[in-house]
Amino acid sequence: MTRAVASFDVKGWDQGEPESEAGGPTLSSAVVRKQFDGDLVAESEARLMMCQADTSDISAGAGYIASEVVRGTLAGKQGTFVMQHWGLSADGRERTGGHVVPGSGTGDLKGLTGSVEISVDGAGTHTLTIDYELRDG
Repeated sequence: MTRAVASFDVKGWDQGEPESEAGGPTLSSAVVRKQFDGDLVAESEARLMMCQADTSDISAGAGYIASEVVRGTLAGKQGTFVMQHWGLSADGRERTGGHVVPGSGTGDLKGLTGSVEISVDGAGTHTLTIDYELRDG
């Protein structure tokens, strides 16, 4: 496995109308656009489904799932691929994980497989880590 690390900025966030029931969790969706820099130089568009367990308590649990199309250059190889990833937060702890969708790579990234993780440091810097293999397509 090879590791790639890239910081990213959110360049757009278009959120749909939330759906909720009185006293229950709130579900919502969003289209999110990002710009990556580092081992991955790319832009992406993600479709998210989100859940906020209790909108009156910001520390309550929340989660998301996403499918994200990435277009750009990974370690000098150009193409596109799709990541599917998720995140959960509760009690001040966050966890994320996901994978490159097998068979989604195009161009020089055909045959890309791997896992992804997203983190945010204390300064608010977002980082994507991809542990990947690039097999002959």
